[in-house]
Formats: sequence, C-alpha cells, structure tokens
Amino acid sequence: MVPREAPETAQCLCPSLTIPNAKDVLRRRHKRRSRQHQRFMARKALLQEQGLLSMPPEPGSSPLPTPLGAAPAPEAASSGKQCPRAGSGAAPCSRRPTPGKASGPLPSRCVAIDCEMVGTGPRGRVSELARCSVVSYYGDVLYDKYIRPEMPIVDYRTRWSGITRQHMRKAIPFQVAQKEILKLLKGKVVVGHALHNDFQALKYVHPRSQTRDTTYVPNFLSQPGLHTRARVSLKDLALQLLHKRIQVGQHGHSSVEDATTAMELYRLVEVQWEQQEACSLWTCPEDREPDSSTDMEQYMEDQYWPEDLAHGSRDGAGEAQDRRD
Repeated sequence: MVPREAPETAQCLCPSLTIPNAKDVLRRRHKRRSRQHQRFMARKALLQEQGLLSMPPEPGSSPLPTPLGAAPAPEAASSGKQCPRAGSGAAPCSRRPTPGKASGPLPSRCVAIDCEMVGTGPRGRVSELARCSVVSYYGDVLYDKYIRPEMPIVDYRTRWSGITRQHMRKAIPFQVAQKEILKLLKGKVVVGHALHNDFQALKYVHPRSQTRDTTYVPNFLSQPGLHTRARVSLKDLALQLLHKRIQVGQHGHSSVEDATTAMELYRLVEVQWEQQEACSLWTCPEDREPDSSTDMEQYMEDQYWPEDLAHGSRDGAGEAQDRRD
C-alpha cells in the first residue's frame, strides 16, 4: 500500500501562498513604472532623431519651436498682438515667459480622461455617459467605473464603446459619477482626445487654459503628413508617434487605454505645449478664466438668468409666499 503524500505536498505549498506585503507591491509598481518610462523615453528619442519632434530649447534660448508651415512672428510680443493658441496653426509668440510659468504643471496636477458613450433618446442618437476612466500623469488608473445613463439605453454601441447590458448591472447613477469625476478634475490640467465630447457627456465645462486636447499634438511636430487633416484620430496618432496599436479587436474601445495613450502623446510635446501656453497666458490674461462650472447649483442663481425671467421668478415666489401667509 502506497502512503499518501498529499498532506505533505499541501504543507509545502502553503508558504508560497503568503500574501505579499505593501513594500513588495510598491516595489513592483515602481519597477513597472520605470519600464514604462524607459519605453516612453526611447520612443521620444527616436522621434527627435528622425526630426519629427524638436529638441527642448536650451535654458538660454529665447525662441519657441515653430510648427511646420507657420511663418515666424518675432514682433508679435512687442506689437501687443494676441498670442495664438494651440491648434490655430500660427507660430507661437517669441516673448519669453518667466521661468516658473514655462515649467508646466506638476505631474500631480495633470490627469487624462476618456469617456465611452451609449445611445439614448429617439433612435439612440443622444449620447450619454456609460463609462469614464481617469489616469494620472504616469498612467496609474485613478477612476474607472460604469455609469447608468439618465435615460433608457436604446443603442449600446458595443462595437465602439465596448459597453454591454451586463456592464449596467454594476453601473452607478450618473449624478453620483458626475460628482466623483468632477472632484478629480477640479483644479487639474486635463488631457484627452476630442475632449469636447467627454465634457459634453459629463455636462461640464473645464477652463480652456487647463485643457490639453491631443488633437492638436500634430501642431507641435515637424511631420508634414499629420498636418494635412484637420483632425487626426487617437488611433492614428498612437500608431505613428508611439508605435502603439490601440482600439483593435471586436470588443470596442477601452477608456483606460485611450486615456493612457492621450497622456503619452501629451508628454511627447509637453515642453513645447507648456511654453506656448505660458506665452499665451502672459500676453492674454483674459484666458485665465476661473473654473466656474464645478458648482452646478450656482447656475440657478438669478444673476445667470435673463432680466425678465429673474424678475418673473421673484414675483412668482412672492405670490406663493402671500398665498401661504
């Protein structure tokens, strides 16, 4: 009769099932982030060698990089003309901003966002938020939840959104998600691709000076092919600039992948972009608008309503009070 050795084997396996401590988790996360950063820097160096991405200017140099096909405007700052913004196709102004303003936002103040929408309303033509992902400057996932739209879903748009009926079983209400997401975005520089669609789904308006839409990334490059189209898709930019294939397969897009890719594209041209933004804010102080949309309740105040409606609301409230009295 052969002796049973299963208990001894189980005892030998028990030590390998120990739960890793916090130090091991942080060490692995640091190694993963280091590898990601090394790959990112390698791609950035390759673009610089190919002449597609200009080298960061030396500390003593004054002119900013000029996009392809744009005429230099050395007299823009001295003549008092407005500094062109990203996406205008014009050359950035040559006036040097202060060193503190040219350094750009801190990594902790920069996030990337991507939203997936489903169709509601007549024939499913109304786009409503069904998933939202927010990642950090280094690509760590800060937020990723499925969201239940306010109206019944007519078209899940699974081919593009990746959303199915099963995802809605664990979805949270839109109002709850909106508060959570806006809390993450408030006071941050927000990166994304075609951000107007994401903000519209969130029913939110972010300050223009704190928005970095990666559809404008080609304006900071020296690659002619990327300037022939007004809007370049995130998929094409990722393939041409990051040598990265995204949005493949039959299961739809991943909002985490898209947000991470948008952040990587922003980091490719971060120096040039932030120099232009600093120059624009230096010459165009009216662009420093406050983030007035994070408090949605203030729009119910009378100062945001037309005069006749404001007076009408006050009169109606007075009549109602008289009837109660």
